[in-house]
Amino acid sequence: MTSTSGGRGELWAISDLHVGYAENRALVEKMRPGSDDDWLLVAGDVAETVADIRWALGTLADRFRRVVWAPGNHELWTHPKDPVTLRGVARYEHLVEVCRELGVTTPEDPYPVWEGAGGPAVVAPLFLLYDYSFLPDGCATMDEGLAYAHGTGVVCNDEFLLHPDPYPSREAWCRARVADTERRLAALPAELPTVLVNHYPLDRHPTDVLWYPEFAMWCGTDRTADWHRRFRVATMVYGHLHIPRTTWHEGVRFEEVSVGYPREWRKRTGPPGQLRRILPSPVSEEVSP
Repeated sequence: MTSTSGGRGELWAISDLHVGYAENRALVEKMRPGSDDDWLLVAGDVAETVADIRWALGTLADRFRRVVWAPGNHELWTHPKDPVTLRGVARYEHLVEVCRELGVTTPEDPYPVWEGAGGPAVVAPLFLLYDYSFLPDGCATMDEGLAYAHGTGVVCNDEFLLHPDPYPSREAWCRARVADTERRLAALPAELPTVLVNHYPLDRHPTDVLWYPEFAMWCGTDRTADWHRRFRVATMVYGHLHIPRTTWHEGVRFEEVSVGYPREWRKRTGPPGQLRRILPSPVSEEVSP
């Protein structure tokens, strides 16, 4: 943690931009900060191809004082339409280098400190993956959970496109990422609150409203269930579920900031692609699922 910034700006967040859709790309083209000091947190699923990821993050980095990115599962896909055929860790490391070329902060960089309105707070982008521990009711093991999901036909495309190389499995990669990240967070100054930015929620409760509960297996890990308490979290920012909302869990604000697919956001009231303010915290009541 070596990078700090002051100013009078605000800290905003968005995720699941999915700019492979022309309608979503148009939303990104319209995104602008309210001031020269605003930061933007991007909590994953920007796109499936490196070219689209570079375009979206570069566009936003040109406009906001700082852009902070945490990868989603879609960025990690080795997609047949992407000429970049890297897999697993090699693909993630390539995306980190792309971000550094653009001046975008990644989970591999020093955590910056937000010192604008509502600060100071450490802003920590995370890359944790999932380990299938959010099991469906009645399932006691990962194998049982996956068998149940395949039986229902609800299976994440990660099973075919997100490769863990050189790890033997996605859950093994997740365990390694959780252990490394936990050590970094534990070393942060105890007097500073944190804003944790991860594609998946750190606790299972946001998945309780999924139409297909078995999909929760691809939505996080129970290894992080106490992190919002342990690491002085002011706000936990996540995406992935495409259910944008605010919930409160054990006194901690969880903020889902997804845009989602056009077929989803067209059904919602209000304009699509609106940034969600993280700091200073908006005055709001708890939102029930």
